[in-house]
Amino acid sequence: MACPCGCKSRIQLCCIPGSRPRWTFDVHENNTITLHPSVWRTVGCRSHFFLRNGRVSWC
Repeated sequence: MACPCGCKSRIQLCCIPGSRPRWTFDVHENNTITLHPSVWRTVGCRSHFFLRNGRVSWC
């Protein structure tokens, strides 16, 4: 996914069971996504956010 801050960086999140770190996601009836846990970039723009029901909540 593209970083929501606008820096145009690509964020790749691992969703493979048993991997660490690992994110899980829920797809809702309205086709929005919720990610668990938050996304915290440690390089580049250093964005930290939650994605809930397709909306970014900044930390």
